[in-house]
Parts: sequence; C-alpha cells; structure tokens
Amino acid sequence: MRRGCPAGKLPAAYDRFVAYDEELADRIRELLDGEAGLTEQKMFGGLAFLVGGNMAVAASGQGGVLVRVDPAQSEELVATKKARLMEMGGRSMQGWLRVDSDAVRTRGQLARWVQLGVAYARSLPMKR
Repeated sequence: MRRGCPAGKLPAAYDRFVAYDEELADRIRELLDGEAGLTEQKMFGGLAFLVGGNMAVAASGQGGVLVRVDPAQSEELVATKKARLMEMGGRSMQGWLRVDSDAVRTRGQLARWVQLGVAYARSLPMKR
C-alpha cells in the first residue's frame, strides 16, 4: 500500500488475502482514532500503523503485535513484559518487539503497547 493512504482506507486489492488478525487491527485502529498523521501500510506480513511516516505498531501476520520502541528500552521491556525482540534473518532487532496475542487481549494491555509505539514514532523525524 502506498504511504499516505488514510487509516482504514485500504484498497480493495488488499482485502483479498489477509494474513493478520483483522479484529486486532480494528482494535488498534480504534485506539488510534484521531491520531494526527496516521497511515496504514502492509509490511512485515501484517498491517502497520504509521505516525508521521514512522511505524508505531502493527497487527502481525505471526499473531499478536509488532511494536516499535526506543532501542535503548528494548532489553528492559523484554525483561519486564511479555515481549521478545523481533528476529529478522536470524538477527534480533533492538527497538522492534513482538508481543503475543495473549498479552494484548484487553483494551488496557493493547493500549499500553500502542502508546509506547506511538510515543517512539512521534519522537522520530517525520518521513515524507
């Protein structure tokens, strides 16, 4: 999907094959309602929510959510929360956390992760 597509306005072609939890994506979308500069984009096998062009959180194609956080906080969050570092190509990625579905069942649980992702995305320079 192209950057700049308004949240919730995915082209019809993206509706055919859905690899992520649509209900989870809707819950994230609801939490982000009214967030300035919000766009959605398919990435990492899921549906990512970007703020100012920077990924904040995604409904992961592997289940649960992928959250972008300050890399300096990664180890602390992994040690104290139900999260693990995202792996890509066999490498652990600081600043990218996977949170399983059971850790985002309630609105409050999901909201905490969404807020972390949005706060970090907002701290980054806006992308065009």
